[in-house]
Amino acid sequence: MGVEEEYLLVDAEGVPTGVADAAVRAYERGGGEPADEGEPGGGLEHELQEQQIETGTHPCVDLSELAAEVREGRRRAAGAAQQAGGRLVAVATSPVPGPTTLSRGARYEAMAQTYALTVREQLTSGCHVHVSVEDDDEGVAVLDGIGPWLPVLLALSANSPYWRGEDTGYASIRSQLWNRWPTAGPTAPFGSAQAYRDTVAGLVATGAALDPAMIYFDARLSPRYPTVEIRVADVCLRADDAVLVAALARGLVETAARQATQGVRPVLTRVEPLRAATWRAGRTGLAGDLLVPPMMKPVPARDAVAALLDHLRPALTDSGDLPMVQELVAGLWQRGTGADEQRAWALEGGLPGVIDHAVEATLA
Repeated sequence: MGVEEEYLLVDAEGVPTGVADAAVRAYERGGGEPADEGEPGGGLEHELQEQQIETGTHPCVDLSELAAEVREGRRRAAGAAQQAGGRLVAVATSPVPGPTTLSRGARYEAMAQTYALTVREQLTSGCHVHVSVEDDDEGVAVLDGIGPWLPVLLALSANSPYWRGEDTGYASIRSQLWNRWPTAGPTAPFGSAQAYRDTVAGLVATGAALDPAMIYFDARLSPRYPTVEIRVADVCLRADDAVLVAALARGLVETAARQATQGVRPVLTRVEPLRAATWRAGRTGLAGDLLVPPMMKPVPARDAVAALLDHLRPALTDSGDLPMVQELVAGLWQRGTGADEQRAWALEGGLPGVIDHAVEATLA
């Protein structure tokens, strides 16, 4: 498994600042390894806007190794941001208003022309977890099996309560903004690898996606690596929460792959309740009810998380991840999600204070 994290870059006053290109160049001038399309992990990468930067871990098997890689990626990006005159902060949307500056490149320019305001206002940061699969057939069986559980991962990671200087009332407003893309969101079961490929090709043919890399499903087959890529989560405020999301994502993939091997058919959930479950998770995070399979009925968030852990217990036990996952879940319940922490800081020192605290928490 591996984790990609997108971060916001801010200036001394906490306003988003377009220094990503300068940060990447500073990192590479200092001897940092450029990001390699063929070999995941290491380096720094541009994102859609100059006010963002991305890191990725190398593929890991051990959860402790992954945790070290996540923290090292954050340190790497923070050091480069500092050299460029900015600060790194792991929040999924900016608490304060700020500009967006499109990153250079023909593809980004084509996106801006095609999607207009959606691109201009797209300053959101996510956490993407890659988990290896044997082939596309296993990958699609996994996608069909994990969909109803993905909103719980969104709720656990919720870290974007503010947008343009105001409290949106959502724990993850990023999930709302992200779903403005025509190819984003949950998907109904595909049934086969060929059906998945036909769906992707059809969306590209319509112009709703410029290329397969713009298939922004909550979980997809990665166009770059032999993995299932789970993309539903906000970037997590704290590294511990990113590790938790990754461990649960791997547990979901392993559980679904085992069930497919055993001939257990996935719950055939229509996309409408999946969209409702995703909205519910983004609206209240862990503070309200969540919808869980098989019935997709609302239950308290604690019960939903407990149900997810029960569903994953055999896989988490076999991987050795269960004790750490239980510890990380307990820590999350104690301090709250990133959205909870941001709101608490805002009460103390207003939105500029949120950024200062979040910069510290990003590297804690």
